[in-house]
Amino acid sequence: MPRIRIELPEKLPFSTTIPVRVTDLNYGNHLGNHALLGLMHEARMQYLASLGATELCFFGVALIMSDSAIEYKGEAFFGDQLQFEVGAAEISRVGFELYYRVTKDAGKTLIALAKTGMVCFNYDARKVVAVPEEAKTALVG
Repeated sequence: MPRIRIELPEKLPFSTTIPVRVTDLNYGNHLGNHALLGLMHEARMQYLASLGATELCFFGVALIMSDSAIEYKGEAFFGDQLQFEVGAAEISRVGFELYYRVTKDAGKTLIALAKTGMVCFNYDARKVVAVPEEAKTALVG
């Protein structure tokens, strides 16, 4: 089976630091894969907030996640300060990709590369809608 290979865009303009909590650990006493996806969600929410948006109020539409991919590169443990760098690319008619670089030790140790596919959605009409122009402008910064 082919392995996932994530190629990050040139720019990841947003950065935030999130600590590994005890509840993020798995039976191997390191950061669990389920918890990393949750921490990516937190980083995504902070990124969207930096654009003046949320997942439910994204320049007049909502966002839903259509897919996710994570390439695990290293371990993280309780108390580690994880740096999440986040940026958008591949903007299409109805969505875009968000990319994540996750490191620790002030960027010296790579923990993961990841992406989430985001699709614009209208919850009232229950359908996929176009990416607003204002959102495109905000995403390309």
